Order: sequence, then structure tokens, then C-alpha cells
Amino acid sequence: MFGIGKKRDRELEAAVEELRQADTVAFGGVGIAGTLLPVTEAYRRVRAALADHPDDVREQVDRLLDTGSPAGRVYAATLLEQLDPAAGRAAWAALRDDPAEFGTFTGCVMGRTTLREYAAERPAQA
Repeated sequence: MFGIGKKRDRELEAAVEELRQADTVAFGGVGIAGTLLPVTEAYRRVRAALADHPDDVREQVDRLLDTGSPAGRVYAATLLEQLDPAAGRAAWAALRDDPAEFGTFTGCVMGRTTLREYAAERPAQA
């Protein structure tokens, strides 16, 4: 499918699906133990695949931006920002008008925000 191996294709598809359904954004460990959430592990798998095979994975990330949950779209815009800064800026700009809510987790602190608020904190230009 992506030309990166059948097992790896299935793992990537599972990781993208986890991001598509995400209800929380957490880029690091959470709680006192610093446990990685399944969605954080999925993000890291997609990020690694994107770094290793950008052309093969870009299409999945673009679809995630279009069809993902609000948290999934945050992950997609973050991934695009790393791969293609201009595409990342465009993604964040598009999300600045979206009032959809999602959960956040930073260390032990859990919160809620909207795409509008989260995207507004991203630089408009780099």
C-alpha cells in the first residue's frame, strides 16, 4: 500500500485510526507516573513513519486533517508543520475558526480547549 512493508502499513493504519478518533491531545507522559497514552504512542509512530517515508505518509496525514476528531486534527496539523511548514501554517489557520472542543493533558494537568483557542497559540508565520 505505502511501499513501506505490509506489517508497517498495518501499524501505520492503526496509528492513524487511533489519532482519527482521539479525544485528548498529549504529546508526552501523563500523570504522576508519566504514562504514555495510546494516542501519544500512535502520534509518535506516525511521526517516525513520516520522518522515514514522508511521501508515503503525507496522504494519510492530509486525510487525518480532513476527517479526524478535533484532537486528531491537532495531531495532523502538528505533523504537517514538521514536514512542510507552509502546509502546517495553512492547517493551523484553517483551524482558527473551528469551535470544536477536545481534551488536553500536560503532565498531571488535564484541561479542555477548542481548536480555535489551540490554533490561535500557533505562530501564523515562521
